[in-house]
Amino acid sequence: MNIIDKAAQILIKSADIFLHLDKYLGTVISSYGGQTYLILFAVIFLETGLVITPFLPGDSLLFAAGTFCGLGYLDFKITSLVIFSAAVIGDTVNYHIGKFLGPKVFHYENSRFFKKEYLDKTHAFYEKYGGKTIIIARFVPIVRTFAPFVAGIGAMTYSKFIIYNISGAVLWTFSLVSAGYFFGNIDFVKNNFSAVILAIIFISILPGIVEYLKAKKTK
Repeated sequence: MNIIDKAAQILIKSADIFLHLDKYLGTVISSYGGQTYLILFAVIFLETGLVITPFLPGDSLLFAAGTFCGLGYLDFKITSLVIFSAAVIGDTVNYHIGKFLGPKVFHYENSRFFKKEYLDKTHAFYEKYGGKTIIIARFVPIVRTFAPFVAGIGAMTYSKFIIYNISGAVLWTFSLVSAGYFFGNIDFVKNNFSAVILAIIFISILPGIVEYLKAKKTK
């Protein structure tokens, strides 16, 4: 195997780890130690800050990080602060990108890196829940990435957005990291990780669903 092939394999492996950091977090901690916090920050920032990377791990990564905090491999306070900071900064950057690009993005067609259907879905979500979308969306994959972008396009003033941004980041970060910290090492949770994550997401957005059903019934 030549040097180019080896380099290509390393690059592919690194990309796979980055795209599925929730599954490889233990390996990353063993290999990079304290630098893991920077990697966590990068993934969460990109997942929340760019509409072209909604496929990166979010909820599952927070839960996994909390699990390793419970095992003593990561510090709970540092991990929570890193993820919270990345979430707030990511949404802020996303908001300003949306504000800069403006309504013209609604005319973009689907491409390899941009899915207009996600944007339309988030806009509809926004019409239902208003400003609280920023908080609720933290717990909804895909919508989480597009909500601040739509807000920046013109749905919300920045002063109001930043309040919802911080509030949502606090709830999202500490609920999922704490859940991983306290429950991640239970055998049942380990063996049913995907189902547990889906349950956490459902419980998190349940208040929003109830509110929507009430509003629909009233109409």
